[in-house]
Amino acid sequence: MAISLTFLGHSAFLISDGKHTIAIDPFLTDNPVATMKSEDVTCQYIGITHGHFDHIGDSIELAKANDACIIATFEIASFMESQGVQKVEPANTGGRIQTDFGWVAFTQAFHSSSYAGLSAGGTEGVYMGMPNGLMINIDGTTIYHCGDTDVFGDMALLRDIYQPEIALVPIGGRFTMDPALAMRAVDLIKPKCAVPIHYNTWPPIEQDANDFAPNGVHTQRMKPGEVWDVDPALIA
Repeated sequence: MAISLTFLGHSAFLISDGKHTIAIDPFLTDNPVATMKSEDVTCQYIGITHGHFDHIGDSIELAKANDACIIATFEIASFMESQGVQKVEPANTGGRIQTDFGWVAFTQAFHSSSYAGLSAGGTEGVYMGMPNGLMINIDGTTIYHCGDTDVFGDMALLRDIYQPEIALVPIGGRFTMDPALAMRAVDLIKPKCAVPIHYNTWPPIEQDANDFAPNGVHTQRMKPGEVWDVDPALIA
């Protein structure tokens, strides 16, 4: 069965095999480039890479509306339970969770992770554990959502362990890699396809996606709201 990716804008995706859908970092409300609202989204699972507002996004509302299970670090999962989310699967870096569609594994990412503001229950913000990337294996295809990160040499080790066919790679700069560093990351990961993410949401992370052009890799540049039905021949 073909895999489809719906780009929700920023770093947010819906990934589906036609039977199961997992939302990743579903930041919709207050996302200036999003074309969908949380009520437009149907999913059974929600994966969260780290605790920043632009990645937790609408996770609480989506989990409650869809009776969906949130897959996240222990700290994020505990916070979600405190907000009334009924289904959570906590894990941490190096861990793996089995699901109806395959599995989700947690990888390291070089970033930070906290959820700030009154919505988190205080004025100082809440520590949300270590940031992560997510390896999502769905119907036999492995997709590496890098999360927010710098390039790091162990991406080559992650390639050897998980062999992802598709990589979702931040290119916005300032808070993550820019296009040049992101291409170095793709050189280490060696996926069949790469999708640039986490750019052009706000002025500080404006980038020309055409500057992200890794050699020997199919590059799928997606607009918010666009659906990519992955050609099996691309990832064979």
